[in-house]
Amino acid sequence: MEQWQENIQQWIESGSLRQAIFSQLRRKDASIPAKTVIRPIELKGNRHIQFEYHFQTKVTHENVPQAEAYARIIEWLEQHYRQALFKTNEADAQLLFSKKGKATMLIKPATAKAAGESLAHNRQKQRVVQEGELIPFMIELGIMTKDGQVHAKKQDKFRQINRFLEMVSDVLPNLPTDREIKIVDFGCGKSYLTFALYHLLAIKQKRQISVVGLDLKEDVIAFCKELANKLGYEKLHFQVGDIAQYEDQSAVDMVVTLHACDTATDAALVKAVEWGASLILSVPCCQHELFRQVANEGLKPLLSHGLLKERFSALATDAVRAQLLEVLGYKTQLLEFIDPEHTPKNMLIRAVRGAASETKQKWDEYVAFRDMLRLSPYLERALASRLQEITTNVK
Repeated sequence: MEQWQENIQQWIESGSLRQAIFSQLRRKDASIPAKTVIRPIELKGNRHIQFEYHFQTKVTHENVPQAEAYARIIEWLEQHYRQALFKTNEADAQLLFSKKGKATMLIKPATAKAAGESLAHNRQKQRVVQEGELIPFMIELGIMTKDGQVHAKKQDKFRQINRFLEMVSDVLPNLPTDREIKIVDFGCGKSYLTFALYHLLAIKQKRQISVVGLDLKEDVIAFCKELANKLGYEKLHFQVGDIAQYEDQSAVDMVVTLHACDTATDAALVKAVEWGASLILSVPCCQHELFRQVANEGLKPLLSHGLLKERFSALATDAVRAQLLEVLGYKTQLLEFIDPEHTPKNMLIRAVRGAASETKQKWDEYVAFRDMLRLSPYLERALASRLQEITTNVK
């Protein structure tokens, strides 16, 4: 056995291996994935190595018992790939094969952070819900198989759900713990993320919550109601309705709005502010209002091109929303929701209610920005009285 083979065997058996990526095929062969990613996982209490095969048009997965994985790894490296990158708790190693098949392994110590983290900690931090868990709503929505494996075509949705739950988990300390938490999801659609949120808070964390999902599509709401009943989610309710006209709540702790079109996002933000919601999570969709308004002679080279104007207007819209929320006493972040290769609608506005700070400066910055682009945003008009009260009472 060569030294590089001994290293791989030791990393697997000791549980030190965190990830490996095989690439650069030895020869063109459509039956062999252009890239293979391997990582350890736990399935029903047993340790496996997951092989993630990246073909040109699809990604597939295979979970191999750890005892059988070493032989598979060596076979694939010797027969199909010219290089591999291994990440372990102690070191990162690059494996290179010459044209004659001679192997060279270059090893450097892992970063202090990586070296000090256990596999279980890493995986828990990366994924709020794990592949291999039996999660009823994911099985019913066709994301998982009945044994907890994620369907290849649903990997993007699985990652999206986890990313959303990570963003929620970071700000959960801002929600009350001494009473029932009220949550409204505006424009819930098929409610993948609504069910995920309920699963995290009510099922995993055993919190007292009440969730309402609202959407205009009657058939979608009927489907969601049926699924919530089937799963026994007694505190998850769905209604047909328009965001701007929703009046069923007097106070809400958390407002979620994902892909609500144009000013429907703003209508949801208005409701959240009026309720005094502690948390707001919003992923805007199409944004047309400011596209029709934005104007500035100095920006004519940019604004004279429709595509550039559209993208600029979308960014300006979210900048307006974030700045106004800051004026209204929210700590606001703009985060990348999911990889832009999956959807261009990947900006998430996360706002946490707290003590207002630098209100006058925030307002002055907003006014300068608004006037520079000759804007009259829906959100400012809808919250005019509240904004006037705040800005006239600050020095």
